[in-house]
Order: sequence, then C-alpha cells, then structure tokens
Amino acid sequence: MKKQAGVLAAVLGLAALVPAAFAAQPITGRWVTAEKDAVVAIAPCGKALCGRIEKFLVPPPGGNDQRDVNNPDAAKRTRKLLGITILTGLVADGDVWSGKVYDPKNGKTYTAYVRRKPDGTLEMKGCVGPFCQAQVWKKAG
Repeated sequence: MKKQAGVLAAVLGLAALVPAAFAAQPITGRWVTAEKDAVVAIAPCGKALCGRIEKFLVPPPGGNDQRDVNNPDAAKRTRKLLGITILTGLVADGDVWSGKVYDPKNGKTYTAYVRRKPDGTLEMKGCVGPFCQAQVWKKAG
C-alpha cells in the first residue's frame, strides 16, 4: 500500500508540473527592440500587461520630443512617442502572451503574440490575419 501511495504521489507531482511547462513564461522587464532603437518596459496594467516606450537608443527625427505623427487618430498626433504604450492587453494564452501592438512608425495596430524563448529573449510577432512578422527583443542591460 505504501508503494502505491508513493507512485500515486509521484504521478500527481508530475501532473502538477505539466501545466507549468505549457504556461506562458514571464515577459515583464525592460527590452531592447529588434532594431535597437528603443527600450520598451513591459509591466502589469490592470489585469493584463502593457509595454511603453521608456527610452530612445537612436533618437527619432524629432528627438525625445518626437510626436506620434503617423497615428490614424488625428487627436493623438501631437502626443509624444516617449512614454506611449505600444503593447496593450497582453494576457497569457497557453505558452504565449496575446494582445495588441502599435507601430508608431506606420501608425498601424496589429495582433501581438509574445513569448519568452529559452535563451531569455522575447519573440514578438505582429500579425494581420494569418500574416505575421516576427522580431526578437533582448533584455535591456
């Protein structure tokens, strides 16, 4: 009986680990974009995660005062890019985080899929329907 209880405990212990293996890995922190032109800080906002432009590594044409001139909403074209939220509504969905990503370079918003890769980088995918483009973001130092 003791042996069966030990086997049962081991099986239940392994079963508890299986969901963790498929859970989305944490993505909070400061990340350098693929183009190495900005640092995006990902942190909780409400029940989800959001990412905002924290710092420019390569100043845009308007420097730190660069405005969101490509935004389709005319009312938002005067806001500064520095500090704006570009990742919104990221929630864990299996082994990825899904939400929205705004690209201030073209003013478009895409469906975002973000996952932590085994090497510690972030794979960021922006998608329109079935068409996606992936980038790799590295942890900011």
